[in-house]
Amino acid sequence: MEQTWRWFGPNDAATLAHARQAGATGIVTALHDIPYGEVWPLEAILERKAMIEADPSLGLTWSVVESVPMHDDIKLGRGDLDRLYGNFRQTLRNLGQAGVRTVCYNFMTVLDWTRTDLAVPLPGGARALKCNIHEVAAFDCHVLQRPGAERDYGQDVLQRASEWMDTTPPEAKTKLLANIMAGLPGAFKRYGIEELRDVLAEQAEMNHPKLRANLVRFLENVLPAAEEAGVVMSIHPDDPPRDLMGLSRIVKNADDIDFILNAVPSSSNGLTLCTGSLGANPQNDVAAIAKRFASKIFFVHLRNVTKYPDGSFMEAEHLGGDVDMVAVCDVLLAEQQRRRDAELPNSLLPFRPDHGHELIDDVTRPTHPGYPVIGRLRGLAELRGVMAALAHQRGYVL
Repeated sequence: MEQTWRWFGPNDAATLAHARQAGATGIVTALHDIPYGEVWPLEAILERKAMIEADPSLGLTWSVVESVPMHDDIKLGRGDLDRLYGNFRQTLRNLGQAGVRTVCYNFMTVLDWTRTDLAVPLPGGARALKCNIHEVAAFDCHVLQRPGAERDYGQDVLQRASEWMDTTPPEAKTKLLANIMAGLPGAFKRYGIEELRDVLAEQAEMNHPKLRANLVRFLENVLPAAEEAGVVMSIHPDDPPRDLMGLSRIVKNADDIDFILNAVPSSSNGLTLCTGSLGANPQNDVAAIAKRFASKIFFVHLRNVTKYPDGSFMEAEHLGGDVDMVAVCDVLLAEQQRRRDAELPNSLLPFRPDHGHELIDDVTRPTHPGYPVIGRLRGLAELRGVMAALAHQRGYVL
């Protein structure tokens, strides 16, 4: 499998040299400075590609776009959709012309991945990301004061949320909003409390059927252009895989994935398998999901989570946590071998170590939350070892 590394561009404290030292050869990046809904000019794409390939000794290529973010109007099915669809189609054509042919995207409204604590202390001084459900409830019910929020949580969670509000200093409550917004990289919109309250109220009527219909409409409008450009679209699961603060989520489990892949049949309609996002749902068997949709997986995020009975979860070591990472890697390597044997184009499956603990001197670099250098290097090395062992045992070609 192709070892890749997420890079947030020239201002990222995790550099291209770090990616190569970690063992990656593919870069996963995006043009975060371009406003949502606007075309990515071919010149800007080629400039970023040239930047990645500037040092031949590194041997790096731009393998995956993560992400081409879509305007909220597409998700909400409103506004000048013809213009927005047209701009997205042109971006896909420009990427294809530049030779960048895998696009990861998501359909989460307002919030991207959500955590409440970005620095949970671990033995030896490492730090991890965590989503505490009682803090989500405290923010939702007491800070945002969203109408009807209490109905979304159990009584035990609500009690602990109330206790958290009573015992937590004001500065920690203020920080909680920043932590929740931390999953939005680059030029993504950050909201204040009042803004977020207004946006959530505005989207209260966007239920699952409506959001699904808007996704289908989007895919119907852009997948023909993706096919024409030789680009594959890989939807990322919701993180966490549950409705959140009144926001509907529609990529939570195998049934959701099955609906999306079959609603608009296309060779370019595929999945980004994120073992951490799917793994945060106790009902999801991630290895089984990987096997069921193997032929439609175009990109892979490998990370692990430890789940708690109340719905909380923490980012675990890549080979720790609740997801059977060895079984998942076995499925992926078998699928890659199938593609090789069938002589399918682009049979090499790109993956990246998703997130990672802050280790050793990671805290000295202002990287994006979840994207430390050493933590990801460790994860990539561990995953590479698992794959090498499986390949040796089963005769796969890496």
